[in-house]
Amino acid sequence: MKDFIYNIPTKVYFGRDQLSHLGEELKSFGNKVLLTYGGGSIKKSGLYSRIVEEINKAGLELYELNGIEPNPRVTSVARGADLCKEHDIDVILAVGGGSVIDASKFMAAGRYYDGDYWDFHGKKVPIEKALPLVTVLTLAATGSEMDTGGVITNPVTHEKIGRQADVLRPKVSFLDPTLTYTVSRYQTACGSADILSHLMETYFSREPGMYLTDSVLVGLMKTVIRYAPVACEEPTNYEARANLMWASSWAINGFTRIDKGPNPWSCHPIEHELSAFYDITHGLGLAIVTPRWMRHFLNKDTLERFVQFGIEVWEIDYNLPKKEIALEAIRCLEDFLFKDLALTDNLSDLGIDDEYFEIMAERVSNYSGAARFQDMSKQDVLDILNASL
Repeated sequence: MKDFIYNIPTKVYFGRDQLSHLGEELKSFGNKVLLTYGGGSIKKSGLYSRIVEEINKAGLELYELNGIEPNPRVTSVARGADLCKEHDIDVILAVGGGSVIDASKFMAAGRYYDGDYWDFHGKKVPIEKALPLVTVLTLAATGSEMDTGGVITNPVTHEKIGRQADVLRPKVSFLDPTLTYTVSRYQTACGSADILSHLMETYFSREPGMYLTDSVLVGLMKTVIRYAPVACEEPTNYEARANLMWASSWAINGFTRIDKGPNPWSCHPIEHELSAFYDITHGLGLAIVTPRWMRHFLNKDTLERFVQFGIEVWEIDYNLPKKEIALEAIRCLEDFLFKDLALTDNLSDLGIDDEYFEIMAERVSNYSGAARFQDMSKQDVLDILNASL
């Protein structure tokens, strides 16, 4: 087991009616608040009015930025960062899912940067200071409400790049499962696929790890498998929504990776290329790519991990031949994603062909992969993308 330092300084208010604490938490950071959100669904649901009421009760000065895209763009980051500078904002309040929160993280950092905001991603300029960020989560998916990272798209260069920095972690997050009741079946399914992908990307690692974190990963995966179909069919089922929301946070807040080393991921870089070019839903892209990645890299060197995945996660009979267990595990995953969650199982149905596959594969193969579960060549990536059509 590796040595590590572990620290999650995000204060979480979990459960119903926790927004009554919103004003006091915001006020602890200052008086000027920038409220960020997406397309306006928070106004239809009544959440916007509740938030404004709490802000007004606390006597805070409110500014707003809306229209943040599902795959957030650097142009939205620029709008927010410029507002923060213009009005000397003290704290950002991100209300929405991972896209809103991700964009808000880099607005917070952009407040203290005078160059091109894409430099955070394209040039990897240091991120050493950021405004405090408070979040109100409305979609269980990315885990951005409790982690240090975010992913931003540059539509001009067709790049979608993630970046992490400790100062980007939210200071306070409000997680009320009832706020996800209005999330559509499709978005619930995509969000669940995203959570599951975060867990599998960590689970499939070269590092031997330790029993505790592997067991947590298994438990979290089984939680998603159990409750995602329930939330899809019963959108106001509190137990299902609550379990998915808490699994979202713990899938990627760092705890399950403390003994895994750098462990660069495999399926996320491929999906980032797909959504950079085609603006597809992140969770859906991961659902399509992941089983193809598994089939491509199932071999004698990786077999044991797939067998463990089959026995522990899918409860497949351990007496069966190992290769049979591994293949059955992949089939179980496919059934869950494409039957239970009813997600599209191929890229062709999304209007995607192989036009940009060469560019995508070149970029992914250049991504640092020394500690990957299996290193990926350009041809490996091409094979996985073509199998996903």
